[in-house]
Amino acid sequence: MAEAEVKQEKVQSDVDSSNEKIGHDVSTPDIDAEELVLETIPEQPADASKLALEERKPEEIDLSDQELYFNRELSHLQFNARVLEQAMDENHPILNRLMFLCIFSSNMDEFFEIRVAGLMSQLEYNREKTGPDGMHPRDILREISDIAHKLVRRQYRILNDIIFPKLAEHNVHFIRRSLWTEKQSAWAKRYFRDNVLPIISPIGLDPTHPFPRLANKTFNFVVELEGRDAFGRENGLAIVPAPSSLPRLVKMPDEVSENGECMAFLSSIIHAYADQLFPGMTVKGCYQFRLTRNADLEVDSDDIGVDLAGALRTELQSRHFGSSVRLEIADNCPDSVIDSLLKQFDLTSSDLYRIDGPVNLSRLMAVLDLVDRPDLLYPPFSPGLPSKLVKNKGDDMFEVIKSRDYLLMHPFESFSPVVDFLTNAAKDPNVVAIRQTLYRTGSRSPIANALVEAARNGKEVTVVIELRARFDEAENLALASRLQDAGAIVVYGVVRHKTHAKMILIVRREGSALKRYVHLGTGNYHAGNARLYTDYSLLTSDTDLCEDVHKVFQQLTGMSKELKVKKLLHAPFTLRDRLLHMIAKEAESAAAGEPSRIIMKVNSLTEPRLIQALYKASQAGVKVDLIVRGICILRPGVKGVSSNIRVRSIIGRFLEHTRVYYFFNNHSPLVYLSSADGMERNLNNRIEVAFPLQDHKLVRRVKKELEMYLSDNTQSWVLQTDGTYQLNKPRKDDYRSAQRTLLSTLAK
Repeated sequence: MAEAEVKQEKVQSDVDSSNEKIGHDVSTPDIDAEELVLETIPEQPADASKLALEERKPEEIDLSDQELYFNRELSHLQFNARVLEQAMDENHPILNRLMFLCIFSSNMDEFFEIRVAGLMSQLEYNREKTGPDGMHPRDILREISDIAHKLVRRQYRILNDIIFPKLAEHNVHFIRRSLWTEKQSAWAKRYFRDNVLPIISPIGLDPTHPFPRLANKTFNFVVELEGRDAFGRENGLAIVPAPSSLPRLVKMPDEVSENGECMAFLSSIIHAYADQLFPGMTVKGCYQFRLTRNADLEVDSDDIGVDLAGALRTELQSRHFGSSVRLEIADNCPDSVIDSLLKQFDLTSSDLYRIDGPVNLSRLMAVLDLVDRPDLLYPPFSPGLPSKLVKNKGDDMFEVIKSRDYLLMHPFESFSPVVDFLTNAAKDPNVVAIRQTLYRTGSRSPIANALVEAARNGKEVTVVIELRARFDEAENLALASRLQDAGAIVVYGVVRHKTHAKMILIVRREGSALKRYVHLGTGNYHAGNARLYTDYSLLTSDTDLCEDVHKVFQQLTGMSKELKVKKLLHAPFTLRDRLLHMIAKEAESAAAGEPSRIIMKVNSLTEPRLIQALYKASQAGVKVDLIVRGICILRPGVKGVSSNIRVRSIIGRFLEHTRVYYFFNNHSPLVYLSSADGMERNLNNRIEVAFPLQDHKLVRRVKKELEMYLSDNTQSWVLQTDGTYQLNKPRKDDYRSAQRTLLSTLAK
């Protein structure tokens, strides 16, 4: 889900003929099957399986040919479609299936706020750009509108015809107002009178009451009125913004609930008693709607001087009122009212989404707090812990790490050793300095608390906070202020380069010498996400790695020429070129008839030079397996180009977030774990690191875990040459799920 990323706090075998296209294995005899079969989403060109370039000799093929690349935005939509399909997977408990619908909504919100908004801005300001696929922004927007409308219609059919009825079978009811009992109607009326009416502000539209400035994704109603008010005004329309302080989902009290737990939507309550907002007037219709705006911050690093924090604070104020990009509205709203709103927001019919249900499904996540039904969720689990780290959580933890490297895979293994690593350092009188990068963590998280304690204990604490982490800017500004107040040195990274690397460096006095210890990770320092995202953590005292991390911090906090590092790969300096070199070495081995292999596991793959290197490796005979959770613009299976490349996506209970680069390397495997995806922004425009695994046991372990993902036949989707994804379907009694296997082997 969107790193776009999804931020919800509460959640390779060969492809055989049993693979099925998206949604084709759905069996729902009680509803219209045609409506619930998700059409596959072809990329371009439509006849990709018969590409013209397949007729050429490999040496004649231009690897930058547009036919060899999918469109980035349409590939992004493909990922969202795979997330939506989890709501149809009966292997997930029913409340988790509802959560996937919520996550899909959240992902689509960000997709429109950032990606669609960006394309619309290109057209508005005549700054059209094309990617490797060559599609024009206007054509991309047309495709997005067509696909997104189909996905949204499918989402609400799944909600209304499958999820809600199945929850009702378990006595969890979402009750529409037309089905309220007399007792429930009386309760809703009291709730409206006591909780809604005192704080809601209806706005009639006339020359002295202009259309209100509605913030991004706020919940509103447009009301049709008839009659004249006390001042003789007769306009016919009013806007009712729903206060953000009101819950969108309300649990009915036990005394009015029947047969279990009953929920009412705020929209239903307001709709039922909207006439009380306009005494003496006749309410002809009341329709919920939501406006999505451009939410991408535009902070020009060249123009902000030294005050990035100040520039961000200013820009954050305007984020809620960017240009309009999407209108969601109740599907029974009259066309005349819709046309008026589209004109008001300067949108077209292709930007309109008629909704059969709540206009913001992500708010349904609140049901997890409203009902106590653990039987309808995945059972809880206890993450595993290496025994030596459990026994040595105090000062001896440094001695344990000094003896060997420790690799943890979250959430199957606990994130607590990483927190302990830092909290022990904060208290340890022998620790003299702590340096850390932070991208997303939270201003009151255990990590933040440990850094504050360390600074107050007199340690030299230096924190590189990336203020521009999308949608976490305000939280990171608050964290920066808190750390500065505690006495820590806070820097904001490097102009024009986001700091995305995940590093902790601890300097400890041991006898007459100083000893360094390091944590390196693929994911953020966020304890909540560590229970939802799959990520690797490495705890080490390796002298060279620690020295490398020290040099990276020198570059981030000071000013210096590029510093040579021994073992780390460091973007934007060495990471991309070293990856290209290692890919080329595998191609050389294959061309010489030697064994070769490449496995990459990333969230997204869009960097053209990296893709072209993989094409060349495939042409040379290298077997390339790519595990790409989200966006992938590489086209696999093209004769003479990518026939040796397979691409799969794993979508399951946990968000796949590890980045792993594996190379056979002439029988001496190289494994790098990284904060970086295979994207231009990561390899060219961010501060990233990739760190090697040096312990042969750890190398074998990660290779084994990669093979688990490659053999997954229950939660894996395989990218086809035409751009569609096929869901692997296991044979009878041959169910293989990487996440379930890791949960059973690593967790307690």
